[in-house]
Amino acid sequence: MSRLCHRCLIAVAAACLSLGDAGRPAYGEGLVDLYPQVRELFPDATRFGSLTGNPPAAPAYQGDTLLGYAYLTKDVLQIPAYSGKPINNLVGIDRKGSIKGVRIVEHEEPILVIGVTDEDLRRFIEQYRGKSVFDRIAIGGSMRKGAVVIDSISGASITAMVENATVMKSARRVAGSRGIGKPGVSASAGRPPPQAALSPAVPSQNAPARATSLEAFDEEPIWVGVWRQRLFQIVVLTIGLVSLTALLIFQDFLTRRPKLLRYVRNGYLLFTVTFIGWYGLAQLSVFNILTFVHAVLHDFRWDTFLINPLIFILWGFVAVTLLLWGRGVFCGWLCPFGALQEFIQQLAQRLRLPQFEFPEMVHERLWAIKYILLLGLFGISLQSLGTAARYIEVEPFKTAITLHFQREWGYVLYAGGLLLIAAFNRKFYCKYLCALGAGLAIAGRFRIFDWLRRHRECGRPCQICANECSSRAIRHNGEINDAECHYCLDCQVTYWHVYRCPPMVTRLKRREPDASILSKRFAGFDEHSVVVAPPQAPSGKGG
Repeated sequence: MSRLCHRCLIAVAAACLSLGDAGRPAYGEGLVDLYPQVRELFPDATRFGSLTGNPPAAPAYQGDTLLGYAYLTKDVLQIPAYSGKPINNLVGIDRKGSIKGVRIVEHEEPILVIGVTDEDLRRFIEQYRGKSVFDRIAIGGSMRKGAVVIDSISGASITAMVENATVMKSARRVAGSRGIGKPGVSASAGRPPPQAALSPAVPSQNAPARATSLEAFDEEPIWVGVWRQRLFQIVVLTIGLVSLTALLIFQDFLTRRPKLLRYVRNGYLLFTVTFIGWYGLAQLSVFNILTFVHAVLHDFRWDTFLINPLIFILWGFVAVTLLLWGRGVFCGWLCPFGALQEFIQQLAQRLRLPQFEFPEMVHERLWAIKYILLLGLFGISLQSLGTAARYIEVEPFKTAITLHFQREWGYVLYAGGLLLIAAFNRKFYCKYLCALGAGLAIAGRFRIFDWLRRHRECGRPCQICANECSSRAIRHNGEINDAECHYCLDCQVTYWHVYRCPPMVTRLKRREPDASILSKRFAGFDEHSVVVAPPQAPSGKGG
């Protein structure tokens, strides 16, 4: 009886183990059964072995002759990409260390899900065919000494760099473990027949000089190379952020000089659109927030965020300004799509296009939309970042900024439509639909300082700033809603304006009691002209 119980326990344990392994790749199966694409890498192969050895790789044979090895990059090394997850590739290398081909079999990169065509992706990975594991591959740019340059993926340069490091580093490890490139060493992992002696690794044709052994390659983190390559962009961005910090600290000096502020602000917004946005491709996204939360909950690694230096520096700056100034610094100064809307609004005003605003009650209800979008995207990301990347297309940033409108017409129509609306309702998307703005507004609740000056009379009874605020962030009682303020400083210009701000006008009258002198300096504006009750639909000017 005890022997029968013992056998039953063994049977139950075996069943549990089989169930636990049901969702895992069955390396005991042939690689061709798991990934049929391997036949494209070795079209002459008649059979494939199992994934074995350290690191795991499957030998490819033509009859009894060893052709090379196929492997999955996730079994060799895992480099987090832009999404925080590694890209899994199926790679083949022959006995001479030449790459037979690459196939992407698994990824959660948002730019590869939506934004890059299959043809663009195929063209990129096909560049590895024929390259040697000894080649130093550089992504994009002109020819460099000691490097083989291949084209990048438009709008996905960071992902391309991660893919390059993943393919080349894993190929070198597999080659080194199988003795490829080491004359006289046989490859025991695949157990090839004796006649299948390995040949020395041969560099790709017409390639520049390179190292002659796998040990010669340094294994520095990929982000170090990215930062070195983007040094110019890092320096320019840093200078821009330091300049913005000085501007914010000395904002009283600028707001007392409206014309100077207008030139400085428009110049900085132009820098934001052209350099930060279209050139640097550093448009922040709500996907960055979701990736950070996902990393904190699962496997946090600084490498995940250091991979894109401009994004990393911008987020660091935004984190500081959230504590000091609130959401408005990013939304009003550093968002390329927001700056683009600002220029469209200025053009609309020059063309005297009509401006439309929602009634106050409707306006306050519409605020909630962006918070609902943020909550929905966050819920989806908990299940899958890849799925969330599809729904994040509610942001027009990728179309208008990252991909320069070079997309399918549906995406272009959506982004263009939002920009068109901005000509009639200033920064419509920012006020009502921006999930990124909603996330920053929540974090901005922890703001430490209050830098925006207010008079006692603001809102009681004066409503000038409230009527002119472009984001309609000033309440009727004069308080500024920090969650909706874009920090354009227009209200501060009015605060210091001795002929526009009623409290300042009153003080001026006290200093100059002679009405004739005052009327010559300023006509038609006194304390009796103050707007006590705001209109139902305030104009979109100023703010």
